[in-house]
Amino acid sequence: MVTIVDYGSGNLRSVQKAFERLGTQAIITSDPARVAAAAAVVLPGVGAFGDAMQALRARDLVAPLVDHLRADRPFLGICMGLQLLFETGWEGGRHEGLGVLAGDVARFDIPAGLKVPHMGWNTLSWRTTTGPAVAAEPEQHFYFVHAYHARPRDAAVVAAETDYGGPFCAVVERGRLWATQFHPEKSQRAGLRLLAAFLSSWRAG
Repeated sequence: MVTIVDYGSGNLRSVQKAFERLGTQAIITSDPARVAAAAAVVLPGVGAFGDAMQALRARDLVAPLVDHLRADRPFLGICMGLQLLFETGWEGGRHEGLGVLAGDVARFDIPAGLKVPHMGWNTLSWRTTTGPAVAAEPEQHFYFVHAYHARPRDAAVVAAETDYGGPFCAVVERGRLWATQFHPEKSQRAGLRLLAAFLSSWRAG
């Protein structure tokens, strides 16, 4: 069973339905005890970095999430769920993140003519052949909607990049931690393939 973290920010039902389409039970919860006991955690999210961290703290979800991640138990972050893994977010000031990955989250600084937020379909350039990359097919498109992007200090965690006025981190992988800046639950067949790969890697471990 997959545990989807509810902290008041995210497309939770769509994520749940995507796992159900793959034949996997997925529960939505804001209970810290259930998150702490979860075999596999999914952290979705949209909105502002600081507000998201405040919501996690208010629900006492930071400690169980960090413990889960430090124990290298199966984890999938989606959109804001990727960004919150880093040390610092700069949206509306400086905000402390979960700090599991070194780096920060900054607003796009892109050429004139390109709009922010980055919204719509885009392809990936994979930097690895492990983890999420096992689901990769040539020229797959994934659905993005975000104005900020992660800047990891350790290039080794970057599993894939996307180009929008320059390359940016689109997927991170470290051990059993996977996270995507795009929304797999909105990315049709390509997104379902990635979610299926996440489930397979969890069960194989």
